[in-house]
Amino acid sequence: MAGWFTTVDDAARLVGSRCDACGTPYFPRNTLACRNPQCTGPKNGSELTEYLFSTRGRIWSYADARYQPPPPYVSPDPFEPYVVVAVELEVEQMVILGQLARGFTVDDLAVGMPVELTVGGLYEDEEAEHTVWMWRPVDA
Repeated sequence: MAGWFTTVDDAARLVGSRCDACGTPYFPRNTLACRNPQCTGPKNGSELTEYLFSTRGRIWSYADARYQPPPPYVSPDPFEPYVVVAVELEVEQMVILGQLARGFTVDDLAVGMPVELTVGGLYEDEEAEHTVWMWRPVDA
């Protein structure tokens, strides 16, 4: 997922954009114009600049994915169940979806639990290991 996240000083960060006029953050990145109806920026479109999102939030919701999604989704062979987590970021107060880090299950989770962003393997092919952002439970 090139361009959607990066690592800075060994810490994962989601890469989005933010309106210079009103500060509204966007993920994934918005490159056209601010969509906030209350934005006071220019009517022909505000400047949107790259923005690195905060790395911590709280679980808003989660679901156990036990069935292999159909193409074009790419998954390991054989398929490995995973958990999808919706996390409300502390700073931006917006919800971002992602997989739960390996080694954790729905039994380890609760709504409101603090989590932080990390990077993990999505799948491997002959050319590379493909990585994606994931959420990992942390102590409050």
